[in-house]
Amino acid sequence: MSKRNWLVVSSKLPSLLGLAAVTGALLIAGCNKKKTEGSSSSSGASGDTAGAMPGITATEIKIGQSMPYSGPASSYGAIGKGDVAYLKMINDKGGINGRKVNLISLDDGYNPAKAVEQTRKLVENEGVAFVFNSVGTANNTAVQSYLNQKKVPQLFVATGADKWADPAKNPWTIGWQPSYRTESKIYVRYLMKEKPDAKVCVLYQNDDFGKDYLNGLHEGFGDKFDKYVIKTVSYEVTDPTVDSQVVTLQAAGCDVLVTAATPKFAAGVIRKVFDIDWKPLHLLSNVAVSITAVLKPAGLDKSTGIITGLYLKDPSDPGLKDDPGMNDYRAWVKQYLPDLDPADGNLVYAYSSTTTLVKVLTACGNDLSRENIMKQAASLSKFVVPLAVPGVEINTSATNFRPISQMQLGRFNGTNFERFGEVLSAN
Repeated sequence: MSKRNWLVVSSKLPSLLGLAAVTGALLIAGCNKKKTEGSSSSSGASGDTAGAMPGITATEIKIGQSMPYSGPASSYGAIGKGDVAYLKMINDKGGINGRKVNLISLDDGYNPAKAVEQTRKLVENEGVAFVFNSVGTANNTAVQSYLNQKKVPQLFVATGADKWADPAKNPWTIGWQPSYRTESKIYVRYLMKEKPDAKVCVLYQNDDFGKDYLNGLHEGFGDKFDKYVIKTVSYEVTDPTVDSQVVTLQAAGCDVLVTAATPKFAAGVIRKVFDIDWKPLHLLSNVAVSITAVLKPAGLDKSTGIITGLYLKDPSDPGLKDDPGMNDYRAWVKQYLPDLDPADGNLVYAYSSTTTLVKVLTACGNDLSRENIMKQAASLSKFVVPLAVPGVEINTSATNFRPISQMQLGRFNGTNFERFGEVLSAN
């Protein structure tokens, strides 16, 4: 990172910038077709918006994001690196209709106050067209009101909090991944069918992220919540470990553990559960099942048997060795992120979310206005990203800001997650 703590797409930073460049480039490609192509925008506007929109010129599309490259959730920094690298790939192919994409990716250390500072810098100093894929529930919450007041798109936030799906209150904010409530309600469906006598304990991060999982369990179990959930314990992101919480939950007599944690703490939970010889059915939040960032550090043997909800394919799955989308993904990592592990689910996430961004910008036609970008983000129909679990598709509308609402359960076998059962929704 430079002293300014930002990543700008350039030839000097090929691996980082490339990823973000590709994504932004694709998005903008759709949004900024030239007059000479004779196309008209979906909103009815005609002509090129270059120069009329912040961040848009005849040769560049400037977008921004706030990422935890440092701090307690630094493993998520791979998402930002992936975004930059994907856009780098697009720029190397000529950009979007003659424009190169400049993704400015700033470090916020997973600190909401720092996220506010960096986001304001992106909007007010750098003049970005929009903010894309910033990580963290607390961090995105801290800037949501500001961005909506400024009418700056807060696109495809990298968090599954349910609050991103409120177009009436926050029309400039939209999520991407399944909401944490949806995920936890899918876990309830599984437990009610496969383990009807379950005694459930919950460990959750004490913020909107963790509480969304708890709320989903409340909604899923309904009036039977107290019958099934016998103990809940939280932790703070500033806690050094979660060892004491795990011991407390074991003592409660649970045979099912639901963990709503970020990678660092999820790895700690896995290790401690193994060390105290506790053998619950372990349901682990999807945002903390990266083989590279969580399961390997915790110990693959200690992670065996963990179940999670999946909506993207596992690059470690040997059954996908000939999968066309996965082969393209592996080739991309090899070329643009050679120092990173393709098994890292955070890179799969970056690759897929930026693919969606490209779809949106492509649909913008000549109209790259912020209004049209949001309109196209809310007009996705049965869109399938190459790395999606079969049966999972992206759908949005003016009243539906939950792009992905389906998951399939997967169990870790020591090498990869084996999917089982049907693709499920929360209903």
